[in-house]
Amino acid sequence: MKEKQFSEGCTHSLTEEIENILRERILKGEYGIGERIKENQVAKELKVSRTPIREAFKQLEKEGLMVTVPNRGSFAFGFTKQDIQDIYAVRAAVEVLAMEWAASRISDEEIKALQETFDLMEFYTKKKGNKKMVELNRAFHEIIYNATGSRFLSQILKSYQDYVDQTRKVTVYYDKNLDLILKEHKEILEALKERNHEKALEKISVHLNNSKARAERGIISK
Repeated sequence: MKEKQFSEGCTHSLTEEIENILRERILKGEYGIGERIKENQVAKELKVSRTPIREAFKQLEKEGLMVTVPNRGSFAFGFTKQDIQDIYAVRAAVEVLAMEWAASRISDEEIKALQETFDLMEFYTKKKGNKKMVELNRAFHEIIYNATGSRFLSQILKSYQDYVDQTRKVTVYYDKNLDLILKEHKEILEALKERNHEKALEKISVHLNNSKARAERGIISK
């Protein structure tokens, strides 16, 4: 693996940088599922102390990408191709229904919020602000979930967003994907502005299919 050296002037940002490196390695399969990841080896490779490594491990455990077994160590627990297929099967089943309901129930205020979120997405796409794009992508979809007017459906949709975010990270972190992702969200926004059910369902289906394909290309199957 390529060696990288950091300055430890800011522990918080250093930890986040280490998280990003380890997250990408796990999601791309550079660490195989079940492979042990040793603190001392990572610290030696990145030329940092073990403290930010431990903090990064804790965050990745919260995300479900690592697991620590007492007296044994920490292990990669990334996504398989089957995991991706399962996630997007659920998304296709539930988010198409959400889009159908949102297209008829979305308020002018929610349209305005979607437009503002999209404008920020456009700004950070130009800036190649990949991390910010993950956050805005989630926010955009959550506005649509709320627009369904169904507390029950909205809760179902939000319950699996942590898993979806992991697939977003491995796709949005590739600059070449950003323009296409932005275009797909613009088309969804336009369909909702028109309250056009048929167009909205078509655009969310295209987006989900493309998102699945991007995730499968970005994550090595095991």
